[in-house]
Amino acid sequence: MTDRPMDLFWEVSAAALAHADVATGTMMGFPCLRVSGAFFASCDHRSGDLIVKLPPHRVQQLLQAGTGEPFAPAGRTFREWILISDRDPADGPG
Repeated sequence: MTDRPMDLFWEVSAAALAHADVATGTMMGFPCLRVSGAFFASCDHRSGDLIVKLPPHRVQQLLQAGTGEPFAPAGRTFREWILISDRDPADGPG
């Protein structure tokens, strides 16, 4: 972990933030991105892990490939969200 764990989140968010309907906000205390008011990406401000909303089948593919981990704050797994701890933006979840 770096001294600035959220750097990757803001780096990969730059392209999305270029769109007029994308805005920043917070989700469960984490910084996030919204499109038309709906959350689609976030970051754990402590670790820098990316948290991304994807179709459930894509989340399952990434879990099976070992690319991400279930996003389960407070023990409840969100089936459309995945936690990505890999810091290489070229290996993104898309």
